[in-house]
Amino acid sequence: MRDLADVRMFVYRWFAERGEPPRPQDVAGEFGVEVPVALEALGALHDGHLIVLDADRRGILMAHPWSAVSLGFVVTDDRVKWWGGCAWDSFAIPALVGRECLVATHCPGCGRALAVDVCPDEHPAVDLVAHFLVPIPRMWDDVVYTCAHQALFCSEEHVGRWLRQNRRPRGAILDMRTLWLLATRWYAGRLTREYRRRTPDEARALFQELGLVGPFWAGA
Repeated sequence: MRDLADVRMFVYRWFAERGEPPRPQDVAGEFGVEVPVALEALGALHDGHLIVLDADRRGILMAHPWSAVSLGFVVTDDRVKWWGGCAWDSFAIPALVGRECLVATHCPGCGRALAVDVCPDEHPAVDLVAHFLVPIPRMWDDVVYTCAHQALFCSEEHVGRWLRQNRRPRGAILDMRTLWLLATRWYAGRLTREYRRRTPDEARALFQELGLVGPFWAGA
């Protein structure tokens, strides 16, 4: 089997081009190996937090910023429709594919449909906010739950309404410019072979650069 970077690139590019994950058989066929060898490689990527496998460690659930299942966001252009993993992930996709996309979701606070045109190189000028429920140091405890609770809201008032109704603690609230900068900078280079996950210190440095400080942002 080739270097894991090649497998990671294959998975990410398949998602980007087709809007769905490759199957283990697709990975095996691409690299000329048996399915168990492909599964071993996918498992290593999962353990390294570079993809997310299902409970059986066979199917790809997520390859951030893309998701194989609906978590509340649809991202689409004139070629492909993707499930965005969350608000953070969804606003990264236009920059990664280099095309303007429509990001669609619903405000959890009121149920209103939200649709935002997102350019690859400019933050959207809309008056919405994002709320992240799970602190960064705990986001990989249950990454699907974490992503499902990084949502877009009409306003901070609607965030508060949702938190009270669901008896949840307040997490972090981001304006649209900060959300877009976080998304595009965090995932920059994701579709290149040279990409690697940030160290905790590198992650904290990026958060601090964007004004995201305090215990919520203390890890990665």
